[in-house]
Amino acid sequence: MLKVLLVVLLFAALTYGLIRVIQRRGVAGGSLGRGSSPRPRPQPRPVAPDDDPDFLRDLDRKKRQPPDPEAPLD
Repeated sequence: MLKVLLVVLLFAALTYGLIRVIQRRGVAGGSLGRGSSPRPRPQPRPVAPDDDPDFLRDLDRKKRQPPDPEAPLD
């Protein structure tokens, strides 16, 4: 029973090592989850309004301009 367990463990270790080598070389063409060319990272987007530079710029602009008395209220 111990010999069978050792053979199975040796086979598993060799299979794991072989798969790792294939993944690192990119031979599989990305079929194993990782390709030879990495995906481009998306640009980080503002999460909250206070992280958005456009929102802050608009807020600062509104703060500097006096309110227009003839403008309709929303």
